[in-house]
Amino acid sequence: MKGFVDSIEDLADANEAFRRVLYTGRHLQLVMMRLLPGEEIGLETHLEHDQFFQFIDGEGAVIIDGLRTPVEDDSAVLIPAGARHNIVNTGAEPLKFYSLYGPPEHRDGLVHDTYADAARRPEPFDGRRSE
Repeated sequence: MKGFVDSIEDLADANEAFRRVLYTGRHLQLVMMRLLPGEEIGLETHLEHDQFFQFIDGEGAVIIDGLRTPVEDDSAVLIPAGARHNIVNTGAEPLKFYSLYGPPEHRDGLVHDTYADAARRPEPFDGRRSE
């Protein structure tokens, strides 16, 4: 088993996709995200998943159960299972961040170039892991 080792900031800076699944373990999944100015992930609730966000570049806001909080470079957010949440890019540049889902949420290796792609083909986790 090799796990996953890389520069998270370099990966976030290089990511040009709305969503890119980089690694899927048994209990945790690493996903890169990019929101264009004014874009959002959309209001969602994961009943069985805790979710962690680390913001690398840009400015935005996270809304958790109706409470809106600004986020920027180096902000970290933890969303507990069952909380309604959204992330919005409030800046003039792309908002780049990564998310850790526990347990995995998406198909391993999934790439959604845009929010519209994600809405058209959600492709939930199918049980396959990176290794």
